[in-house]
Amino acid sequence: MTLDLPKWFDLHTHFRQGPAVPAYVKAHLDMGCAGALAMPNTQPPVSRVSGAAQADGWSIESYSAELNAAGADAFEQLIVPLYLTRQTTAAMIREGAASGRLRACKYYPPHGTTNSEHGLPMDDLIGGEVFCAMEEHGIVLCIHGEQHALSGPDYIDAAQNAETRFYTERMPRLLAAHPKLRIVCEHITTWTAAEFVAAAPDHVGATITPQHLLYTLGHLIQGLKYHLYCLPIVKFQDDRAALRNAVTTAGQTKFFAGTDSAPHTTKATACGCAAGCFTGGCAPQLYAMAFEDAGVDLASTEGKDLFERFLCFNGPAFYGFPASKQRFRLEKAPAQTPLLETPAGPVTPLPLGMGIELSWRISE
Repeated sequence: MTLDLPKWFDLHTHFRQGPAVPAYVKAHLDMGCAGALAMPNTQPPVSRVSGAAQADGWSIESYSAELNAAGADAFEQLIVPLYLTRQTTAAMIREGAASGRLRACKYYPPHGTTNSEHGLPMDDLIGGEVFCAMEEHGIVLCIHGEQHALSGPDYIDAAQNAETRFYTERMPRLLAAHPKLRIVCEHITTWTAAEFVAAAPDHVGATITPQHLLYTLGHLIQGLKYHLYCLPIVKFQDDRAALRNAVTTAGQTKFFAGTDSAPHTTKATACGCAAGCFTGGCAPQLYAMAFEDAGVDLASTEGKDLFERFLCFNGPAFYGFPASKQRFRLEKAPAQTPLLETPAGPVTPLPLGMGIELSWRISE
């Protein structure tokens, strides 16, 4: 079986910085990716809209130029969000929107994930001038939806976790204060988040990663397969079932592809495990596997429509740009993705670090 598909958009990914960036970009291009939303939690962060890179931060302008020089100019779309910090102002939002460079802003919970120490609490932003300016100018708010500064037992247990607390305690307040703010709830992992997005207004959407559609906390813990360690962490079977139901509901327009692909050349460190699953080179294959695991017959017209909606159409429609007219093909056949060698060292892709064989491959 072969699926002939429009090229897809990865609307949440990481390209980092430094000599390995061309390899990371090429890995996306090689898997039929037509465009990307490149996360701004670089070192230093993307904390301004315009101007040259400085010691304390990139600008959207300078980081986009760096990515384009590394091969991202081959994408049809490249979106770099502004990292929301205490230095972000409403004037910066208005000027960025007027320039056309600012299309999205990224919220990180302080110390909640990789390079998120520049973030600020959501409570400091709700009702404030920055969100009001974003609402006025149609700038998308990309949210890492986890409550920060929780103790271990509160961070995750059988009854609740950092994500469920965020979606029950913070998100209703955010929507009430900013009813017209366009929001992408990124890499959602729980049934609580999935139900929240499904019930929210049409200008609230969500990205879902391959790992959260495929795996559970049991897969991570059994054998301590640290290549599956990402943030937010993979959750439980009922959460995975809710995510699968969200993406396979006929006619759904709210959920779309965002891999959160995060390259690391060193996963296990002296102080813990680096968070992030690298899916460059294998993301659409993993998504196809997840849809099949959810019971979708990709050989059927209905099944292919569900898959195309999620992978190729919903994301561009939400961000307001056209779906790609270029095509790529997925073939049902056993495959493996080799280690990606970069000038910074090899990157171990998911799922090959766990010895799992792909059941789909990119077809020439």
